[in-house]
Amino acid sequence: MTTLRVAWELEKAAFRGQLAYRLNFVVLTLMGVAYQGSGFAFIYVVLQKFHTIGGWSFSDLAFLYSMRLLAHAAWLVPFNQIDFLDYTIREGKFDRFLVRPMNPLLQLMTNKFTMNVIGDLVTASALFGFAASIAHVDFSPVHVLYLVLAVIGGGLAEGAFVLAIASLGFRFLQTWAAVYLVDNIYLMFGSYPMRIFGATTTWILTWIMPVAFVAYIPSAVLLGRTGGLHVTSTVAYGSPVVGVVFFVAAYRIWVSQVRHYQSSGS
Repeated sequence: MTTLRVAWELEKAAFRGQLAYRLNFVVLTLMGVAYQGSGFAFIYVVLQKFHTIGGWSFSDLAFLYSMRLLAHAAWLVPFNQIDFLDYTIREGKFDRFLVRPMNPLLQLMTNKFTMNVIGDLVTASALFGFAASIAHVDFSPVHVLYLVLAVIGGGLAEGAFVLAIASLGFRFLQTWAAVYLVDNIYLMFGSYPMRIFGATTTWILTWIMPVAFVAYIPSAVLLGRTGGLHVTSTVAYGSPVVGVVFFVAAYRIWVSQVRHYQSSGS
């Protein structure tokens, strides 16, 4: 608990450090809002023509999109520095993480704060409020608990693959292109019902890369649409656990790859 408390204080300090540059904070936040909002605007335009996508109406898709954004923010706000791991390695800055009495991953997380992720969080919160008001969701205590766990589990499901790929930077020194590709796969495929991608792609995006567990499956549970899922109801209700399992596996990859770090001597 002491380590987590220290990490939290370091995270707040990193945030305050970036907040000192107010214009930069405003511009980056607006960029985050524009980037994430444009994806939802595209869905809105498409549905004006076709009315449903994979049998999901506008209100259902708005809820699905907002769930994906919430899970994305749940991952990105604390772990945004994972994207810069390869740069940290190449510059020899990872050395300092190895000589301090704190988990290197926690040190990387709290090393700096990327302000545009606030735009992701703002957009996710606003869109979820809108989607929840038009979607037919029963916010019973059980469903609210499931919602919280699903957002956390979805964030871990997305973060697992990013962490695993980024960890390869200890061997290959530059992985930003692969990390960017993973991020875009979650963005492009995670905002739509899996059934529109076909059986093979759906299987891959469920059991190889857990895109379906980020938002699609949890949204189907909360919207009462589990009958059309490609997984059993038990798996659907247990989807937050899947995110934890994938993240634990990704962390084990991180630990194994750290051993291959070679200092630049700088």
